[in-house]
Amino acid sequence: MAKKQFPLRLDPKVYEALERWAGDEFRSVNSHIELLLREALKRAGRLKPEEQE
Repeated sequence: MAKKQFPLRLDPKVYEALERWAGDEFRSVNSHIELLLREALKRAGRLKPEEQE
């Protein structure tokens, strides 16, 4: 599955906080944002079981 690319505008302070958090967990900012979004989607019941991996 190819990943969808799109521009994302963030407040610089939000980006800096994400960058620190991602670094603490040895991830890129991009992969950390994807992880956070996936977790939020799971909690909200918005992902089908086959999409949760």
